[in-house]
Amino acid sequence: MTKAIVVGSGPNGLAAALTLAKAGVEVEVLEAADHPGGGTRSSELTLPGLIHDECSAFHPLAVDTPFSRSADLARFGLTWRWPEVQYAHPLDGGRGGAVLRSVAETAASLGRDGHRWQQVFGPLTKQFDRITADFLRPVVRVPSHPLAMARFGALSAVPASVLVRGWSEEAAALFGGVAAHALRPLSAPFSSAIGVALGTAAHAYGWPVAEGGSGAISRAMIAALESFGGKVVTGVRVSSLEQLGDADLVMLDVAPRAAVRIVGEKMPARVRRPLLRFRHGPGLFKVDFALSGDVPWTHEASRRAGTIHLIGDFAELARAEQDVVSGRMPQRPYLLVGQQYLADPSRSEGSLRPLYAYAHVPSGFRGDATAAIESQIERFAPGFRDLVVARGVRTTAQLEEHNANYIGGDVTTGANTVRQLVFRPRATLNPYALGVPGVYLCSAATPPGAGAHGMCGYNAARAALASLR
Repeated sequence: MTKAIVVGSGPNGLAAALTLAKAGVEVEVLEAADHPGGGTRSSELTLPGLIHDECSAFHPLAVDTPFSRSADLARFGLTWRWPEVQYAHPLDGGRGGAVLRSVAETAASLGRDGHRWQQVFGPLTKQFDRITADFLRPVVRVPSHPLAMARFGALSAVPASVLVRGWSEEAAALFGGVAAHALRPLSAPFSSAIGVALGTAAHAYGWPVAEGGSGAISRAMIAALESFGGKVVTGVRVSSLEQLGDADLVMLDVAPRAAVRIVGEKMPARVRRPLLRFRHGPGLFKVDFALSGDVPWTHEASRRAGTIHLIGDFAELARAEQDVVSGRMPQRPYLLVGQQYLADPSRSEGSLRPLYAYAHVPSGFRGDATAAIESQIERFAPGFRDLVVARGVRTTAQLEEHNANYIGGDVTTGANTVRQLVFRPRATLNPYALGVPGVYLCSAATPPGAGAHGMCGYNAARAALASLR
């Protein structure tokens, strides 16, 4: 029987392992940490009974993919829950914008700019199943649905600052907030790409959370893997291929430089050089709060939103993101705030609420952003500080210590530059192959990139199975 070892138990490592196991391969997953799951872990970070997501929290691209359809994780206990409002962006004075599942209802809420939102997201939402079939695999492949991908690509290529030119303050901020997930200057080419993808996903699939925390995703994947005879072993740090014995396949759910260290001199120079040049992006500074009640947002729709993008208007957002990419900590950083408990009340404990918040910060930021995060929330929700019962803080260094793939606090495992959006992690038709027979990279450094969708691992496993055939 063919034997495979997967290094790393994040969603991509587990997706690779499950895909191989379903094909009849004997699979063992080795995880350096004491608990499996990588970016899909949840725990009581503040007070007993409150469930906080440790990293990934919202999963718009994990609901309906080739991997999710093949894995059938609902059979192993995974349940998705949706908030009433998918995401919101409050502005000063109680104004703001909010995205609902319906494109038409969202457009109607934006008044005179509704037609602009409809023009961008209406046609894409109708075609999104076809679009995801292409962009969830290496971009260099010939698209199966060229017309749908052409529209998606044309909108993605436009700088976000150009796409929203002439839009109202509410509509521009609403798009800018989701585009900022790319951690790129909003004036840069392709800075609209992540916003177009995640914004369309909000209408097509919603921005759901996993019931019981994101850790439920990894628990379901492990249960599925074990049903096919695979196993996960924790507390094992892999530093070289020699540790792995006679495995026929090795799947590495690690950052590119770690892959170079593990493979060592066996890796050809043509592969090693681009992996060593691979660029990581800015970092995150995360604070989890235990609150004695709901956040008193002045923007009414934000009280019903699962995700909130928190900063001022588009111009303020653009300045903050440019500062972060340039290595400067903004006084008023961009925040992502998660109210997962609205969709999944099981995360609360009595009247206590778990709140998830992170700020975009420069790579390796060594300061304390806690006060800046609290000030931004207080700005749009006066009285917030009075609700704080406890805090759990994770700096960029602590994020990297918690997960070695998060270099400098970069939880996306790679900067979303134009080159790395198209050629990730290097320019090749098979970005998963590492130039050594049977050895593959399957982390978020490979296409299609960050997220708990597992598609990097699924694609890498399929490439490995194809090589066996």
